[in-house]
Amino acid sequence: MSEFLKQWGEAAYTTTGFFWMALWAFILGYIISSMIQIFVTEKRMQKTMNESEGKSVLLGTFFGFISSSCSFSALAGTKSIFKKGASFVSSIAFLLASTNLVIELGIIISIFLGWQFVVGEYVGGILLILISWILIRIINPKKLIEKARKNLENEDDDSMDDSKDWKKQIKKEDSWARVAKKYKMEWQMVWKDVTVGFTIAGIVAAFVPDSFFQTLFINSGQGNTDFTFLEILEHIVVGPIAAFLTFIGSMGNIPLAALLFGKGVSFAGVMAFIFSDLVVFPVLRINAKYYGWKMSLFILFLLFTALIGTALALHYSFDLLGMLPDTSQVKIQDKEHFKIDYTFYLNMAFLAISGYLIYLGFFKRKDVKHSMSEMAPKSPLLESVLKYAAYICYIWLAGGLIVKFFVN
Repeated sequence: MSEFLKQWGEAAYTTTGFFWMALWAFILGYIISSMIQIFVTEKRMQKTMNESEGKSVLLGTFFGFISSSCSFSALAGTKSIFKKGASFVSSIAFLLASTNLVIELGIIISIFLGWQFVVGEYVGGILLILISWILIRIINPKKLIEKARKNLENEDDDSMDDSKDWKKQIKKEDSWARVAKKYKMEWQMVWKDVTVGFTIAGIVAAFVPDSFFQTLFINSGQGNTDFTFLEILEHIVVGPIAAFLTFIGSMGNIPLAALLFGKGVSFAGVMAFIFSDLVVFPVLRINAKYYGWKMSLFILFLLFTALIGTALALHYSFDLLGMLPDTSQVKIQDKEHFKIDYTFYLNMAFLAISGYLIYLGFFKRKDVKHSMSEMAPKSPLLESVLKYAAYICYIWLAGGLIVKFFVN
């Protein structure tokens, strides 16, 4: 019993430490994302994405890069631009970029995993888009694309006002009040995923033995980087399965990805795990609701195939360049999370900025209205499960911290 209590306390302390490490990065990322979504309208994006295929893919990638990292927001944005005339390939480029190339994800990865994974994330995001583009050109699913557009024809138009100059808007207080309201919505979209994801990471760190990972990911283990091709391929396939079982978005999965790497899972397997947020069942179901099941399964095939190719290309190119990261660089489980260092000062600074945004948007300028961005239709059951799971996580964390500091 005393051993369980000790592990419970460590799990809760590790989870809160993870969140403390990442807090400033979340705030910075969501402020940037909120600013971009207020000052760069979706209609402005759509106007520029009916160009030649190469240019539209490039623009889709760029607009995805500057958009929100929430998978459900990305799915809705992709559907909207596709419905309004953007090509299928540029829509896929937008979807992949908005979930893999966004700024806040890179910051979180740099904190937990190091620069090699940041490079892998951004280079891999581009590779995912290029491989998907090539596959679409080869397969040329014209009938599927036409049917998918027909499925969207009966939806109401949701065009936005694009008459205002962002350069003038950025100087106005009411524009920043809208940024504040968008910032709140960003947190509302991810708080459950982040809570559950970080809590799972803490539990895994404290309770799950290394032998489990060595069974799940063949030949994994600390210090081992000598994997055969088939072993790397197995890690790449198992990574998305592990992500599928957690049902957590990419932001919440990063601490768990760091733990996997620390336990000796290959670089390719960890990258596949990070890239897997668009090949899980909730995304498959939402795409089916938008475009029909045939197109949804085609998108699943497209992204999973691109994921395998990207993870393999990253692993072997990094190995060739001598850039493969060492598992010893990930020490998050043993770190002293709460100390007076740059993380403390950054957290204090960005908490102050958050406080000002809350004051501006919800007290000083509460008269300013901001319409809710379109979101993909989430499953009410899944959302309820996640919400109550998050509440249980808070009780678990509170109990664990009490045990760690007052009982043991």
